[in-house]
Amino acid sequence: MSNIPLIGLKADQFRHPLDLEATSTLKQLPGLDLMVRQLLGQLGEQFFMLENLASSVQVGENQLPHLHQLLLDACKTLDLEPPQLYVRQHPMPNAYTFAMRGKQPFVVMHTSLIDLLTDEEVKAVIAHELGHLKCEHGVYLTLANLIVLAAGQFSPVGTVLAQGLQAQMLEWLRCAEFTCDRAALLATQDPKVVASLLMKLAGGSPSLAPKLNVDAFLAQARAYDDLSSTQLGEMLKQAQTAQLSHPVPVLRAREIDRWASSKDYESLLAINRSVCYDGETQKGGWRNW
Repeated sequence: MSNIPLIGLKADQFRHPLDLEATSTLKQLPGLDLMVRQLLGQLGEQFFMLENLASSVQVGENQLPHLHQLLLDACKTLDLEPPQLYVRQHPMPNAYTFAMRGKQPFVVMHTSLIDLLTDEEVKAVIAHELGHLKCEHGVYLTLANLIVLAAGQFSPVGTVLAQGLQAQMLEWLRCAEFTCDRAALLATQDPKVVASLLMKLAGGSPSLAPKLNVDAFLAQARAYDDLSSTQLGEMLKQAQTAQLSHPVPVLRAREIDRWASSKDYESLLAINRSVCYDGETQKGGWRNW
């Protein structure tokens, strides 16, 4: 059965509470996001677009069409206009998004990541990156990097300030990743697909990936959750993750496992399932997206 398209989906409908809080704090910085968009938006877009056109393969109807279709499917489900998608030769599994002004956003996937994943898991990665676009994370990430770099150019006081800002922004980034994992779940509508993706990021390789056990990894994620439930465990967990830009994979798997069982997730799908069935009755064809 085709995934339910989430017609009219808004970012705050799936945004993780920690991300909602952190992003709201960033939006209170008056005028800085607009300044970054105006000063670097057009230049940044053109520079990185040129660099991608020169050094990557642009996905489209006539170039890696199966990846192009995965992009279109994820965009339809998340109710988002498709960005450009590029594939880049790189030994480190990774994917990233650039969206400064929102006019020419693009997603880049490394070949080594694609080699690890099934098609549904690739769609989950694409949807995760689409989550950054849906929630407009890109401009705040750029803003944070600029502030940190600028603060580090000054006195020791500036260095301390830069470290404080860096810690704050890393915390925000970790919160944003939880939100984008939710976007991956909404696009695939199968929590085991997202958990499998995270498992492969933690300990996968092209030879090991088909042999890994998702249920065992989810049990591992719950064990991690239990071990960090005490005050000491929470302190150790925070120390472990404080300098990371992403939450550890087991924690991300546990979060997505929880949300997949929540009333919020089920309600979001149920509302759109009703809309799709009504649309099929009245207009036809929506369920086949």
